[in-house]
Amino acid sequence: MDEMVLTYRLARLNARYARSLADDRLEEWPGYFEDKCIYRVTTRENHTDGLAGSLIYASSKGMLEDRVQALREANIYERQGYRHLLGMPHIASDDGAVVKAETDFVVIRTMRTGQTDLFASGIYLDTVASTPTGELRLKERVVVCDSSRVDTLLAVPL
Repeated sequence: MDEMVLTYRLARLNARYARSLADDRLEEWPGYFEDKCIYRVTTRENHTDGLAGSLIYASSKGMLEDRVQALREANIYERQGYRHLLGMPHIASDDGAVVKAETDFVVIRTMRTGQTDLFASGIYLDTVASTPTGELRLKERVVVCDSSRVDTLLAVPL
């Protein structure tokens, strides 16, 4: 596929993903992933050292759906909103079936009090495949946060 077209399609996937989270449409979030997938949030230090430790880990779309259900029905956390600022995706590799892409991100969090903070920054390390209908889906998203200092309110996905 043409690199410019693929870059646009990846940017569009990321924009829709971020918009779903920003608009509190968490039920849409698992739909960006394949049924058999990996979603991890880790620190740069763990990633660089090859450590498997994750702040959030899910190994299937069903686990992502369970996380959303828990956020809606079971977990107690202060309401907050996220705003993602996303870089242009960089295509690391494309074998025609699977794309490896990297996208820088910054997440700004606003609490119900109005307090706004830089919440997280880092890079998405994605493995993406195309469905039979041509839609892109995440096979794997490893969210590598720049800081090893993690807020205890990491409830909503990044």
